[in-house]
This record gives sequence, C-alpha cells and structure tokens, in this order.
Amino acid sequence: MTSFFLIPLLLLTHGKDTAAPNNPTPKPPQPKEYTFASTPSWADEFDYDGLPDDEKWEYDVGSQNNGWGNHELQYYTEKRPENARVADGVLKITAVKEEYEGFNYTSARLVSRGKADFLYGRFEVRAKVPPGRGTWPAVWMLPTDWEYGAWPASGEIDILEHVGHDEDVIHISVHTAAYNHAIGTQKTAKKKIERATTAFHTYRVDWTPTYIRGFVDGTQIFSFTNEGTGFHVWPFDKKFHWLINIAVGGNWGGIEGVDDEIFPATMEIDYVRVYPIIEN
Repeated sequence: MTSFFLIPLLLLTHGKDTAAPNNPTPKPPQPKEYTFASTPSWADEFDYDGLPDDEKWEYDVGSQNNGWGNHELQYYTEKRPENARVADGVLKITAVKEEYEGFNYTSARLVSRGKADFLYGRFEVRAKVPPGRGTWPAVWMLPTDWEYGAWPASGEIDILEHVGHDEDVIHISVHTAAYNHAIGTQKTAKKKIERATTAFHTYRVDWTPTYIRGFVDGTQIFSFTNEGTGFHVWPFDKKFHWLINIAVGGNWGGIEGVDDEIFPATMEIDYVRVYPIIEN
C-alpha cells in the first residue's frame, strides 16, 4: 500500500542501524528454489454470511489523523457491515461517500495481526477490484512486531494494488529502507490485465528466505532477491500479517482527484490462502 507512516519516519530510519543495533549483517543466503504444500495451512474462504470472522480478522480503525501517511480521505470503521461484510461467498470491502467522524468517506481495513501471523509461505488471494477514479484497493502485508523500526525499515509486501485512475493495471511491490518509492528505489512490477474490475483474478506472492516473487493468474511478474546485506535490504525474516482495504484518494490513489459518482465502491475477495514451504 506504499508508505504506511509519515515520510519523516522514513528519513529517521533509512541508512541507520539504530533501529536494530544487535542485528549483525548476515552471510549471503545460498541460492535455493522452494516448493509449497498443496493444501493451505490457513485460509478464509468466506463461505459464511455476516461480519468477517473475528477469530481471523481485526480492524484498523481511524484516519489520516492517526498518523497514516498517504493523505487519504476515508475513515476506517469497525464491524460496520456497510464497509465490511461477507455475503454470496465473498468478502465485500466497500468505500462509501458519507459524512462520518468528520470525514467524507468511510471504508474498512481488515488485518490478521495477532490472529494469523506468518514467516514465509505462498500467499494467494482471488479478488475483483473496484473501478473509479480515486479508489485505491490493496491486499498486502506488514510486519507484526516492527523489530527493525518504523516504516519502511521493517518492510512491506504488496500482493495486489490498484488505483482507479489507471484501471486494470495491477501492481506487486516490496518496500524496505534501501528500496522504497520515497527515495526513488522502489522494487515493483505492474501488469495490465483484462477486466480486473469486472472479473476475479488470482494474485499471489511466494515469500521464502531467499526471494519474494509475485504472480498474476499464475504468471510471474515480480522478483526480489535477498542480497544478504542486512535488514536495510531484507527485513523479511520476521513475521508479517495480512491487510485488506480500500483507501480513497491519497498521494497515489487521488493523484487525479476523486470521482464521487462511483461510490459505493466495492472490492470483492473470493478467498485468501496461505500455503507453507515444504522443507526439502
């Protein structure tokens, strides 16, 4: 979801080892290919009705006023079916044009933090993103414990991002202290696919000790390799968790403004699944 915290935090953490003084630079990992189990170790198939399963999901609640750094326009709500509900076999995250807590839009941001945290695996989501200028849906991952410091030092993995002003173009990215958009070094890939907003597609990231690779409908479009030079490049040796949300506007999603005629705007998720690495 690109930057999560305010850019000054990035400037404080980038290029310094103060966030993790007891983490020596590791030896470069040996090249290795990994395989994954054919059965998920964790999943939500959304085969029920009502609010998202509270044994699997929490809510991030609040707004830009919480210090989230993308200048987004929505207020994220909690356990409000207008913004997050399961029906017809899918999770529906909906951004709504309405006045709420001093903001003009509401939405939801589901997180698995503390309920489903992972270190390595195959992370897969089948989703349909909303159309419309100003929408910014994402399925992504953040570190659970932020052991290397504030964003981007502890890392971010974006499995699926889409901005409505560039319809049907899907992005897969990672962010680290050494590689991020704020300093012009972000590691990312994009692909224009047919009917991303009207049909379901499968998005996945394979996260291993030596590489992160991204796929759309089974075709690889992204690769990032562990250089073995420390956490500034590779903070991806700690547990991460899922996030699912729609932002409104923001530094990227709102770069061409917001079309209020497109609301309510809904992202549909057929399932999310995690397949563990098979140890050879």
